[in-house]
Amino acid sequence: MPKSLLSIQGVSKNFAEIEALQGISLEIYSGEIVGLVGSNGAGKTTLLRLMAGVYKPTSGSVNLSNGQAVTSMRQELGVVPESTGLYSRLTAWENIRYHSRLHGAPDSLSWARTEKFAEHLDMKDSLSRHTKGFSRGMKQKTALLRALAHGPNILLLDEPTAGLDITSARTVRALVRQLRDEGGTVIYSTHQLAEAQQVCDRIVIIHNGEIRADGSPSALLQDTNTDTLEDAYVSLTQDQARTRQEEKDKESAFSGWWRRLFTPRTPNTTLEVIEDE
Repeated sequence: MPKSLLSIQGVSKNFAEIEALQGISLEIYSGEIVGLVGSNGAGKTTLLRLMAGVYKPTSGSVNLSNGQAVTSMRQELGVVPESTGLYSRLTAWENIRYHSRLHGAPDSLSWARTEKFAEHLDMKDSLSRHTKGFSRGMKQKTALLRALAHGPNILLLDEPTAGLDITSARTVRALVRQLRDEGGTVIYSTHQLAEAQQVCDRIVIIHNGEIRADGSPSALLQDTNTDTLEDAYVSLTQDQARTRQEEKDKESAFSGWWRRLFTPRTPNTTLEVIEDE
């Protein structure tokens, strides 16, 4: 049986009165591509951020195979977030090198890995260019190289082909499969069922903060007695999907006061005094 790399046990995550995830339990095994599939607001990004140690669970645990929390072993993870977060005044390589140094990787290792994967992504000639003028696709490829450069054991991808042209998206999917074939482990979040079927060995369907199914594409079809993944998905998610709310944090008293201070007012309007809560 494959080795478990990441264990998620009974995890719930609340944002004020909103329960983004409810009692999620999931094992991630070595050498597989796991697709997190769900609509916008299903909880995919929240789950990825818990896996990356960006969020702490309200209840439950997210641990690596050695029992340590992911927050203490982030060098084991490579993350491509929904927003690339590149520094526009730095070159692609400078962005990658800075990130790798934060993970404790020597420049020689990160450069060798960057060169290797940049060849596959047709990015080698762009590594010395500043990212300010990059297209969405080039920024996405740079973020992928940045996530791979320090040699992570687990790669977390949040909608990695969103906004990419057909050729670039196909290249990214091919690279993900190559990483799997070389023994890597990938968590691949997407709301595109066709993409998940092309790339993933295993599909986890998330709906309204709950896991509705977990298995290979063929197993999902068999379990739901359907002919297509789309039919399987619909049969498992018949209740109405919630809107995407988990990232709407409550405005602080200070930020509310600051916003109102610089908002044009009519002559008869008085400035409301906001007290600390």
